[in-house]
Amino acid sequence: MGHNSHRKRSRVHYEKNEAIDRHSPNIGLGATLSQLQDPDQADVLEATKSSLGDDTDSGYPPGEWKVVRRHSKRRKSGQSTKVSSDRAGSKKENNRPCLTFAELHKLHSSLKIIDLQGLVLYCLADGVSPQWISVRHHAQVTKAVVLLVPGIERDMFDGTIRLLDPISSISDDPTLPAVSTADETNVQQCSMDEIPNEPLPGPRRSPDDYLPFPLRLDRLPSPLKPLAKIFSHFLPVNAPGDDKYYKVHSPVQAILTSPIPKSQGDRNGEKLMKTPRLPRENSTWRNEPTLITSFIASNEELQDNEYAIHPACFENDKEREENVIRRRYAKQLKEFGWVDTEVKVAEDVEISDWQRNSGDFTAGRTVLALDCEMCQVEGDEYALTRISIIRWNGEVVMDELVIPDKPITNYLTQYSGMTAAKLASVTTMLPDIQARLLDLFNENTVLIGHSLNADLNAMKITHPFIVDTSIIYPHPRGPPLKSSLKYLAQKYLGREIQLSHGSTGHDSIEDATACLDLVKQKCEKGVKWGTSEASGESIFTRLSRMHRPGTPNAENMYRLGARVDYGRKDQKTRGPEKHWIPCSNDEEVVGGVKRAVLGDDDGAVMPGGGVDFTWARLRELETLRGWSNDFRNPVSSGTSILKASLAELSSAVSQTVQNIVSIHAILPPCTLFIVYSGTGDPKDMGRLQEMRRRFKQEYAIKKWDELSVRWTDIEEQALRRACAKARQGAGFVTIT
Repeated sequence: MGHNSHRKRSRVHYEKNEAIDRHSPNIGLGATLSQLQDPDQADVLEATKSSLGDDTDSGYPPGEWKVVRRHSKRRKSGQSTKVSSDRAGSKKENNRPCLTFAELHKLHSSLKIIDLQGLVLYCLADGVSPQWISVRHHAQVTKAVVLLVPGIERDMFDGTIRLLDPISSISDDPTLPAVSTADETNVQQCSMDEIPNEPLPGPRRSPDDYLPFPLRLDRLPSPLKPLAKIFSHFLPVNAPGDDKYYKVHSPVQAILTSPIPKSQGDRNGEKLMKTPRLPRENSTWRNEPTLITSFIASNEELQDNEYAIHPACFENDKEREENVIRRRYAKQLKEFGWVDTEVKVAEDVEISDWQRNSGDFTAGRTVLALDCEMCQVEGDEYALTRISIIRWNGEVVMDELVIPDKPITNYLTQYSGMTAAKLASVTTMLPDIQARLLDLFNENTVLIGHSLNADLNAMKITHPFIVDTSIIYPHPRGPPLKSSLKYLAQKYLGREIQLSHGSTGHDSIEDATACLDLVKQKCEKGVKWGTSEASGESIFTRLSRMHRPGTPNAENMYRLGARVDYGRKDQKTRGPEKHWIPCSNDEEVVGGVKRAVLGDDDGAVMPGGGVDFTWARLRELETLRGWSNDFRNPVSSGTSILKASLAELSSAVSQTVQNIVSIHAILPPCTLFIVYSGTGDPKDMGRLQEMRRRFKQEYAIKKWDELSVRWTDIEEQALRRACAKARQGAGFVTIT
């Protein structure tokens, strides 16, 4: 442009170039780049260019205008709507639902079982569109079948676990390496050629480990090749659990329990609220009034929550002697100032019929709610400084200040509310309080409190009948975590307590009243209130509110569900699912799924056309691999040690895959088919958890050199890796 006198092109230049372009056979820059990227488009471009540039075959004189008519998509009124059969069939075929995996989907970690549940709810109910997979024409999905197959894991697909050809696997060649499913230590005993001698894997962090990968026939062992003809991808699916506390939750409940859908008003309200929202009673919630005796903590719960257990809680002398040893080691016997209430046998009091039907939740018991405040004394111990007790009707039975027998080093005023001035004139000591409590507590008394073990430790007293609100209102993430009393009062009572926390301290009367009201609400609502089951609903219940498309008949207008699982033939289980089919082996499960999906010919039990949602479980592979056994302590249980050879494992995997193929073969078109393993191998995790539990029991009563098991950081890290491995499951999805 430096040699040109004009910075802009004149109109003459445009007209000249336009005339050249009209007669030029060349294509533009964009088309050239497109042709270089995809050479297959060359023919298309040439055909397009010839059709546009050649006027001799079009019926128009060269250089004249052509008339191109655009077909309107909207039909005029009165115009015929008749469509040819070929065109109608093509349109119907284009509306078939399908799944697509894309690299750009928002997937930054392993899928969870709840993601599979979300896919079902999106296709059959009111769920939201999943972000990890593309579902085209999801409204056309008519049925869904979810199959749980424990025993299948990723290691079978990447060659870590060898699988033989089913034909050669029947050989009795003793040189074949064996695969142990449950031995004395419940660790797989495999040859070095089969599984590398490496530590248990930790959490997978590479994208290749959590992204779906395609199933390729040439890379799969023979027993698994039929899956590649049904499913396009392998999905790493994590089981629910807690890596911090080494727990794996139920993969059954994870997919059968769905969150309660929220209205737009609920979502907007939760954004504005800073305190926990009061729990909502959904349309399916039904109160189940329950007696308070149903919430009394068991021996296991008391021990897990570090209670000093009363002698009446044990049935034989051996258990009582072990309890004495445990309490002596913890300095919780009479010689250390402790007392036990006058209860000889922990038995339920007989309840009359009028008490059952009168709405009296106390079951004839004397119910007392108590709370204590403590200060810190010499020796880094906590001593009782205030005790408050109220009855079921709210009457205050006791509210006393107590002076410790050791010098106070920290009044903990921000928590206890105690000061030197408040305790200056107090003469009541712990033995005086214990004497009054022994007269007040008897075999008919039930004590209520929040984390009551701390209060009983301060009072140095034991009692067999305890209702702990931190137990009956479990933390959402499970034990050992506990919800605070302040949080429970906010969430379930809509009440603010402990407002003076951090300044003048707590009010023990206020805290005891909150505990009492929480227990009353629990008795009114039922056992499930305050648990994760109350915040969710069965997927069968949620689907039963959805209308079946195209069903004017009022009797079958809502979606139906069925459960096909192992169980007794005479079992009368009737959960939220409409139909229950008990089975005793995998072959019967396959037949049960067929019956649930297609229905009975006469419609006697299963409606004609089958149900909309079916959940089933195959368990023979799980049993062979020892995943369904009590792998924590198989030797003590007296069961035989089960060992499966590589040939037996390969044969079992092949048979399980054939059962999956058989179920897929009977599914009608437009059926969503999901297969998931639930968990990975849980044997090592179970063994280490049992080892840790035994260590904690012995550590409380024995010296270090007398322990039968040791628990160090090495075992702790091994448990962490075993839990991560147990949560790594597998999944497959397709639409027929």
